[in-house]
Amino acid sequence: MNSQLQYQQRCFERVLLLIFVLTLPLLNPWVRGDGVGYYAYARAPLIEHSLDFTHDYESANESFRQARCDANGRPKAEFRTRTGHLDNHFTVGPAMLWSPFLLLAHGGVLLARALGSQLPADGFSAPYRYAMAFATGLYGFLALLLSFRLASKYVSPTWSFVATMAIWWGSSLPVYMYFNPSWSHAHSAFVCALFLWFWDATREQRSLAQWMLLGFVVGLMSDVYYPNLLIASVLVVEALVQYTHIFRSGSSSSRSFLQLLSCHLLFGLVVCIALIPTFASRSIVYGGPFETGYLPIRDFLWHSPVFLSVLFSTDHGLLSWTPLLGLAILGLLLFAIRLSKVGIPLLSALVAFYLLIAFYPDWAGISSYGNRFFISLTPLFVLGLAHLLGSVGAHIREPRTALAFSSAVLVCFVLWNLGLMYQWGTHLVPARGPISFRRATYNQFCVVPIRLTSQLRSYLFRRSELMRQIERSDIEQLNQNKQP
Repeated sequence: MNSQLQYQQRCFERVLLLIFVLTLPLLNPWVRGDGVGYYAYARAPLIEHSLDFTHDYESANESFRQARCDANGRPKAEFRTRTGHLDNHFTVGPAMLWSPFLLLAHGGVLLARALGSQLPADGFSAPYRYAMAFATGLYGFLALLLSFRLASKYVSPTWSFVATMAIWWGSSLPVYMYFNPSWSHAHSAFVCALFLWFWDATREQRSLAQWMLLGFVVGLMSDVYYPNLLIASVLVVEALVQYTHIFRSGSSSSRSFLQLLSCHLLFGLVVCIALIPTFASRSIVYGGPFETGYLPIRDFLWHSPVFLSVLFSTDHGLLSWTPLLGLAILGLLLFAIRLSKVGIPLLSALVAFYLLIAFYPDWAGISSYGNRFFISLTPLFVLGLAHLLGSVGAHIREPRTALAFSSAVLVCFVLWNLGLMYQWGTHLVPARGPISFRRATYNQFCVVPIRLTSQLRSYLFRRSELMRQIERSDIEQLNQNKQP
């Protein structure tokens, strides 16, 4: 990359940072739903010095407690595992990534209490929740920054920046980066972006130290979210090409084979070491390192996969809810055709991840904005969209015209996504199950513009009351779904 492009890249990175700083007021420091389980793995060891999640259950939002606690507010016996712990099948990776921020918050609370403050040092008070929310937002931003850098290696910084901005606001990421920060998906985007960026930076030649670091990142990806392991399929494709080349070279290549095999064995060992927090937490909570608490693999949809529903269903289909990602996938396919050495491994990661979700019984994500599982693929979407934009722009003579046209189209996708996010967050459309896109379209034009301004003001200045209203609405919808 020449000096002018490097300068442009640095400028765009500063703009991305500025936008992140300006959007910090959108961070919503609440622990809710699945986030109760993720956050418990950080709070309980810090405050309880154990994996006793009783207080996390008792202090959770009402819709979480409703199914798990009895009339006295105590956790129900059926949620105890064979080790006597409360069921918590959520992963420990987000807690690992939150821990530096929560330790600082805890130290600050203890210092304040020593100086006379009455602030509770219980892991639930505001400093802890704000630290958690800021950490999640920061990891989401780093995911976008690394995705931008990966795309800028193959596409001009201008198109990479436009694509990064479009995916930032045109996908499911903002919901889990700002609105539901106690969930794991922004962390997933970060660790997957870190892996793909580092894999690409070292793929020509990798030292033993780099293999070890790569193994640590892959292990961390799985600590954060189990399906993220499928992103490492880029290494499988890479290895198949390398071993095929070695075997075709004949007997003189035995040394190369042993060197490569040694690197892969070391890599695998480091992955297992990085997974120790997961193995340990599963052993403590469930009694075995490979007990996840999720549905066993034998119960997956092996005979009835939902290949089309994952993409197009009104029940949180990837492309029906976030259509911009269709362009990103098309761009990644074109990238794989034009730069097969890099693009085919990346495309294989997307396909492998998609196949897993298509076989997964809870493929729709239950309470999900769009198909939240695919947030892990944020770097692939940024690269694919950047490549598509660059390819289209190359066929338009005037660069400014190409940029203006592409930006106008992307703004339409982003505005649609922001409006649908608002509808989902305020329960204008159901948070669970299929929605009516006819109704959603009507809301986009006739309801959202009227309500958005006042509720945005409430979100910024009277957030606690707004969150209580949303929680009450969610409980009402849950109770309606239970009625015959």
